[in-house]
Amino acid sequence: MSEVRTGMAAVSMAGHDTGRYYIIVRAEDGYVYLADGTLRTCEHPKKKKLRHVRIHRRISPEIERNLSEAGELKNEIIKRVIKEYRSKQEV
Repeated sequence: MSEVRTGMAAVSMAGHDTGRYYIIVRAEDGYVYLADGTLRTCEHPKKKKLRHVRIHRRISPEIERNLSEAGELKNEIIKRVIKEYRSKQEV
């Protein structure tokens, strides 16, 4: 599998949160740490096995800008990006 990076969008494919959209906060050793900005914040991300998520390789320009400026993700930006992504998926 190709490299998983901070800021990529992911959808849960297993567990009680199946179908829920997240942004990857961190990735290491076959696990990803996911945040949605509301229930799972950047401070308390959800740890999930890599095989239990579907990753969307594109990183939002807004997230890239935030990562380059602040060096970390913010919950408000994550919420906004997920909302935009979901609205595009429903069309």
